[in-house]
Parts: sequence; C-alpha cells; structure tokens
Amino acid sequence: MAQQYQIPGTPRVTSPSPTPSEASEASGSYFAPITRSAARRATSPSAIAEEHDTDSDLEKRARTRSRSPKSVLKQRRLSGLKSGSSKSGISKTSTSRSEKQKTDTTPPNGDSNAYLSPAAAASYYWREFSRSPSPLGLIPIHRQWRSFVHRHEIPRKALHLSIGFFTLNLYIRGVQPAAIHPWLLGALIPIASVDLLRHRVPSFNRFYVRVLGAMMRESEVNDKYNGVIWYLLGAWIALRFFPKDVGAMSVLLLSWCDTAASTFGRLYGRYTPRLRRGKSLAGSAAAAIVGIAAAGLFYGVMVPRYWGFEDDFMFKGTLSLPEAAKQGLGLTGKGKGSIGGWLALGVISLWSGFVASASEVVDLFGWDDNLTIPVLSGLGLSGFLKVFG
Repeated sequence: MAQQYQIPGTPRVTSPSPTPSEASEASGSYFAPITRSAARRATSPSAIAEEHDTDSDLEKRARTRSRSPKSVLKQRRLSGLKSGSSKSGISKTSTSRSEKQKTDTTPPNGDSNAYLSPAAAASYYWREFSRSPSPLGLIPIHRQWRSFVHRHEIPRKALHLSIGFFTLNLYIRGVQPAAIHPWLLGALIPIASVDLLRHRVPSFNRFYVRVLGAMMRESEVNDKYNGVIWYLLGAWIALRFFPKDVGAMSVLLLSWCDTAASTFGRLYGRYTPRLRRGKSLAGSAAAAIVGIAAAGLFYGVMVPRYWGFEDDFMFKGTLSLPEAAKQGLGLTGKGKGSIGGWLALGVISLWSGFVASASEVVDLFGWDDNLTIPVLSGLGLSGFLKVFG
C-alpha cells in the first residue's frame, strides 16, 4: 500500500532560457528556443554600482552650483584644481578665456570673499565713481552724524567758506601778500609731513581719523592726502606768484565758487546735463554766478571803500583794447577803445565767473581742485588783464 501510493520526488524544473553562466559554460549545447523577454533580460546591462564619491562626474552634473565666489574657491580647494591646470583635455585658449572671465567678475570694490571691503573701496573705486559722498564706515563720526557730516559735509564746507572771509579781513586791515604767504608755507610743511606720516603708520592714521575725521572725506582715509594740503598749496601759489588783486581774487574764487559748485551740484546736478565725471551743469553754473558776485564785491565795493586801486593791482578800474587792435579798428583818438566804471566792472566780473566755472570743471592731470582752481583762476585773470588791463 505504501509502495502503491508512494509520494513522488520533487520534479526538476528546467528553465527554457539559460542564465548567462549556463550559456557561458555550455555554449555548444542545445537548449530550447529562447523567448524575446528572456533575451532582453540576458543582454540587459548590469546594475551601476553606486559609490559615495562626492566629486564624481554624475554628482557634478546633477548638483546645483553656487554662484558665490566663496563657494567656488572652496570647491576648487577641495578638488585640488589650480588655475594653470586643465582637466579632460581643455585647451589653453578656453582656459585663458575662463581665467579672463573670472578676473572680470571680481567685485570692483571688495575682496574675493564677495563682501564689501571698505579699505578697498576707499583705495581706488570712489575716485572712478564720482565726487559724491564717499562710502560710510571708515570714519566713526560719519556714522554718528550721517546727514550733517557725511552727506552734506557741513564742517568741511564751513572751513572752506571761511577762508574767503578771512582773506577779505586781511585786505581790510591792510596786510600785504608778502606777509601772508610765508605763514601759509609754514603751515603747509608740518601738515603735509603729518599727513605723509599717517599713510605709513596705521596706528597713527587711526588716531588722526578719530581726531580730524569731521574735516575729511572717507576717500582720504587710506589712499588720498588731506584736501587741506592742496588748499594751502594753492593759496600759497596764488599769493606768492600773482599780483595782489589777482591773488586775492584767486583765493576768493577757490573759497566760495568751489563750495557753491559742490553744494548745488549735489542738490540739482541729477536734473542737468553732466559735463564730465562728477561735474554737472548745475554746479558749474553756480560757480559762475558766485564768481561774478565775488568779483563785483571785491572790485566794486571793497577796493573803492578801503584802499582804492593800488599801484600793484592789474585791474585799475578801466579796460582797453591792445594798441594793435586800436590801430586796426581805427580807434586812434583819446579814450577810444577803452571802457571804465560800471561797464568795466561788469566785464571783469563776467570774466571772473567764467574763469571760476572753467577752472572748477577742468580735470588737470587728476590733481585736486583745491590746487587747480586758484592756479588756473590766477592764470586766467592775469592773462586777461595783461591784454586788456
């Protein structure tokens, strides 16, 4: 009974399609026909082994790259790349092109960490930008008095403006230029020496900025010399090498016209055409108007009231054409070809305004306008009076 109903053994099931190992072992044996699905399974590629390599090409393609220069530098340090090496057969031309793009994308006023660097901003960026208020942060008092000191520069302009009134006071008291310019030179030498020292001793520069920061622009902290140096130098040249009235007028134009141009240029310059970088039509027009008023005040009020037209003046109240021009125009009679009184005063005032505006707007080798305005104004006035005086 047990033999009649004996449980059969487990049958062996043969796969109709051989595995890749069986196919390699018995390549010459006969097997049953292989279906298309089995053939696709047999020829399918093996699974990709995943590796935890953070610098693999797959992850480099899939990972979103940060645009921050700091992140780019960090990735290059981790991957060991150098600026001169080339991977994957990159040509030298493309490498140099990429290096040029990297240098062009460097922030113009900061370091490679993509943050603003006030020291670098003060070094070269603000001269290329304009003469508008410099970046906030280098001088402590500029942060405390942002509108009074930083934006409007009231202490600096007050000092600038007061020199003109001090010049008129010296003229009223009868002080001669020969007694003034040695004092200017005596003040210029120590002030320039101290300013030269602070640019070479950082600790002294910090102390200097804390004490005199209200009179400085922040662009003068690290890169430029203090404007007082150029102011004293320009006034010394005007009083030392020009006649008395021309020297006094040059200092007045420096004191009042430059202040007017800076004030009105910042207030209304954006509404008028720009003449050059940092100079607008509004500022130049203000300098011309104030120059006309300054000449009218000096030659029309102060000179007749106090000391009159002295012998060392170039303008003595009259203007006349040169002798060659008189002969060419046939003006040979007495008093012909010359003007005086209010008409002469108006002409010299208009010329003074023109000279002040032109010397304020011109850029002479990048020199400070506290130096160029009195020198160019003195040259313009003395040249005009030498011809028509």
